[in-house]
Amino acid sequence: MTQAHPTTGATVDPECPVSLELLGEVYRADEYDLPYILETIPALTRAKLAAYLYGKSHMHQLGLKVARACERDDLIRAVGEIGSVIYGQSRLKPAPAAPEAEVPAGRGRSAQAPQPKKVKISLGGSAAKGRSFD
Repeated sequence: MTQAHPTTGATVDPECPVSLELLGEVYRADEYDLPYILETIPALTRAKLAAYLYGKSHMHQLGLKVARACERDDLIRAVGEIGSVIYGQSRLKPAPAAPEAEVPAGRGRSAQAPQPKKVKISLGGSAAKGRSFD
């Protein structure tokens, strides 16, 4: 028996300050197109969008990108003092990537790490020495 799932489509989040279509455009935009899309959005709405995206864990970085296109005062006007925090974080330089560990010569990435030495332990305690539980 096949189980069917309803296909009602995406629902509009009442907290989102832009239409679902515009949100999709912003989400799918590449680094080149995003600034052009953002400049079509009014400043206060753009600041609200930045805060909305910032608050979503899966869209946090996109929220910071949108905030880079906002003025600090607009962010504060849109969402209060948290707007100042979002503005500051959007201007931080990204942390440098962690250096990769050096791989010894002759070993590729597929080489396995050495196996730890197996140690025998007694689950019976010291009183169990010499006794067989078989």
